[in-house]
Amino acid sequence: MEQPLTDWDTGLFDCCEDASTCCYGFWCGPCLACTVSEMFGENRCLPLCDICFDYIVPPAALSLRVAIRRKYGIKGSLCKDIVVSCCCTRCAWCQMHRELKYRKNSPVIINLQVQTVVNMQPPSMMAVPPTAGSGFNSRPGVFLHGVCMLSLCIH
Repeated sequence: MEQPLTDWDTGLFDCCEDASTCCYGFWCGPCLACTVSEMFGENRCLPLCDICFDYIVPPAALSLRVAIRRKYGIKGSLCKDIVVSCCCTRCAWCQMHRELKYRKNSPVIINLQVQTVVNMQPPSMMAVPPTAGSGFNSRPGVFLHGVCMLSLCIH
């Protein structure tokens, strides 16, 4: 069953939600982009591709934004991702950084149902060797507590 789509944890221009991310993005945008790439599990140097494509759609920003949106089931479209990546690149990197920080710090709820394990193996029975002169147990093939009464049937 598919999970319902959610919104980004913070808006595109919600820099006040996390001042450290805002300052990081403002003073060293490429460093923030490399950090986001690494946080998401991609190569840390991937955003450096965006420097080569300065006036076109930044490929790393766009691809990571789409990947984050898909992985976490965030509402949006490819068209919106292109516009945000082209027009508000630093804000997009800041938003992605805030989202990954939020997802990393959010508790994961796992529903574990307790399953009862029933051991159907019968308890082990120990045979007692016959002892001489002990009456009922002195017959060959007879064990304590009537476990094996083979000798009674044969005699």
